[in-house]
Amino acid sequence: MDSRYESMETLRNKCAACYRQFNKMEHLVEHMRTSFHSGHEPMCGICRKHCRSFESLPGPLPKQECKNIFNIRGCRFCLAILDSSNTRRVHEGRCQFSNVNSGLISRFASMGIHDQLDNYRARGTQVVALACKMVGGGSDGSLDMCARVCIIDEYENIIFHTYVKPPLPVTNYRYESTGIRPEHLKDAMPVKQVQKRIREFLCNGEAMWKIRPKGSKARILVGHGLDHDLDRLQLDYPSIVIRDTAKYPPLMKTSKLSNSLKYLTQAYLGYDIQTGIQDPYDDCVATMRLYMRMRSQAHRKEDYPLASDPQNRNNFALSRQRELERMNPEEMLEISRSDYYCWCLDS
Repeated sequence: MDSRYESMETLRNKCAACYRQFNKMEHLVEHMRTSFHSGHEPMCGICRKHCRSFESLPGPLPKQECKNIFNIRGCRFCLAILDSSNTRRVHEGRCQFSNVNSGLISRFASMGIHDQLDNYRARGTQVVALACKMVGGGSDGSLDMCARVCIIDEYENIIFHTYVKPPLPVTNYRYESTGIRPEHLKDAMPVKQVQKRIREFLCNGEAMWKIRPKGSKARILVGHGLDHDLDRLQLDYPSIVIRDTAKYPPLMKTSKLSNSLKYLTQAYLGYDIQTGIQDPYDDCVATMRLYMRMRSQAHRKEDYPLASDPQNRNNFALSRQRELERMNPEEMLEISRSDYYCWCLDS
């Protein structure tokens, strides 16, 4: 076969999203069927290659040229490509967050109970962040038990903060990281009461079984490792209204494992948390800022953005194999949809 013809065929069989090349068109179709490429994926601002995770940017980009340009004009926090190195410096100064204010509010939070749940119900706040700090139970102190919880709104105002009385005796207060002493928990709110207060606030007057992704009165809950926090609070909440920075694919490692909140905050917000005694308010602020940054991304609007939407379930059906093989890579990318809910859809 003519080498020029082979190169043209390979180009025709090149994925329009990740640029992977295939020998046969049927292999490209199978790749598109399982990759769930979409306009919601992280994308190189230079060559437009799609990546599964932001961790790939500006890491193993498809070209050394992309890496060189990013090093000069790329913002290391939001990963945008600017016009010049001077523009980048100004942009990064605005893009980098600071935790100076959080230290002041953290000291206020550590004073004890701060409960504005009923007042905020009237204001209709729809996005809140939650974080807990754990003490140890059991014979070796390894059993996590919630001893402090904080909830903030999207403007970083404290809605709720309290110490929590664990259901079992505390055998390790983990003071070096929690700052919690026995006197903090002596008259603390029981975990069952905390659970009830938080559940009522999150559901916002709506029955749990009625909560839907859109048009629901229930509040969106932001956090990091929320499965663990909610479990320790003995609290159930629908996953469709949970935004977890530990499980959001663009913020995960390329190995599909979770990044720590400490790493995410340093990498994408530009400051350090969880040094010395840790405050749940700082964790709430970090997760809310990460969520707001992800939510603010400008992606193309689609009526049905998810591969799981009924309207998209037959886009790459086996019965359409011949039709799909006649499409070019750009046409296949046009009908491909994401397998995760992009947070830009909340805006």
